[in-house]
Amino acid sequence: MTDTNVTPTGSGAVPASADGDNQLVIRDLHVVPVADRSREILAGVDLTVPRGEVHAIMGPNGSGKTTLAYALMGHPAYAVTRGSVTWKGMDILGLSPDKRARLGIFLAFQYPTSIPGLSVASFLRTALNARMRGLDGQAEYDPSDPARGGVTMGAFRKLMREKMGLLKLDDAFAGRYVNEGFSGGEKKRLEMLQMAVLQPEMAILDETDSGLDIDALRIVAEGVNAQLNPGMGVLLITHYQRLLNYITPDYVHVLARGRILKSGGRDLALQLEEEGYGPVLRAAGYDDYVGDEAPEPEPAAH
Repeated sequence: MTDTNVTPTGSGAVPASADGDNQLVIRDLHVVPVADRSREILAGVDLTVPRGEVHAIMGPNGSGKTTLAYALMGHPAYAVTRGSVTWKGMDILGLSPDKRARLGIFLAFQYPTSIPGLSVASFLRTALNARMRGLDGQAEYDPSDPARGGVTMGAFRKLMREKMGLLKLDDAFAGRYVNEGFSGGEKKRLEMLQMAVLQPEMAILDETDSGLDIDALRIVAEGVNAQLNPGMGVLLITHYQRLLNYITPDYVHVLARGRILKSGGRDLALQLEEEGYGPVLRAAGYDDYVGDEAPEPEPAAH
């Protein structure tokens, strides 16, 4: 490991292997909140997101968008009652959230949590070391020894400066406590900084645009666009199409009534902006009134 190259285990170019190893495959996914198992939020989601593609999930409030993100990452507030989620040729539903992260899956939260007393730099270095250790942990791994897979402090500082520059963050940002006193834009930029440092192979962005003014949205979107590459798939969850003015999706999917009801290209997002979700719901045989769905439960602290 040199000071000019910090690459987490398993990241980078798509390996020459079966297509199933290079895509996130969700089949017949049913999810309920642990606090109320009688209420099914996801009722049979089917979706495939290959590496190298951006897939946007749009849907009305209460449709299960955030539930999908949390279920994919293994949030303990949600239970999968049926279905499978395959990544790198294995069903990941039996894995803990940290193992899913070590497999290269990343979740940017809609509402990031503050961690008083822990600096951004320390947090990111710890996370990077865990990511580089791999799924089962490498016995010979030493985070302080480049010869044993570690990252030197010089290499980490260089990586931080490079990635912070992408998001227009000054050097002092690294010394601040995680999300403590951060504005909404700073919180979202820290989520994108985590993504830039960890270099995931599948990034799930949960309403990254919420709470951002137009300038902050543009900066965050530019940071995401700078990271897009053939080795990373993106599942972009949003309620409004304005984010898609800056991050162009390969596909747009409508999630409502707990299922993917329609898929299409960028034009579908524009259609939803103009017509709302009513036509899609009616075409699927549902009443177009969407306000009767209960809000998704507040997730446990993470």
